[in-house]
Amino acid sequence: MNISELARVTQTTTDTIRYYEKQGLLGTPKRQDNGYRFYKDDDVRHVRFIRSSQTLGFSLAEIKDIMSDVLDGKFGRIEIEKRLATKIDQIDQKIQALHAMRKELTDTFSQLTCTVDTSLSIAAVTR
Repeated sequence: MNISELARVTQTTTDTIRYYEKQGLLGTPKRQDNGYRFYKDDDVRHVRFIRSSQTLGFSLAEIKDIMSDVLDGKFGRIEIEKRLATKIDQIDQKIQALHAMRKELTDTFSQLTCTVDTSLSIAAVTR
């Protein structure tokens, strides 16, 4: 299949496919006689793996870090559990930070003393 077919099947864009190649997440595809890239079914699975990993919150750098082991079948359950536990810890930390930010915003909102039609300057806000 060509790049547009791969993009359609994986629900991405051709730019995304090219970007994954440039980042080393997908191997360089063979070229047809007309110069078009030629992709195989394995490429569909690789793009789907990348996309599903991104959905779980993994960055492209994190995905690239494990991609060769995954493709070689050397990425076992223990490593998967470790990576997932790390990602869960990162999410928990973000949730705590968001709760703290929400509290700060709520406290700031409750301490507003100006009237609704008052405009504030930076100098007034930072005093």
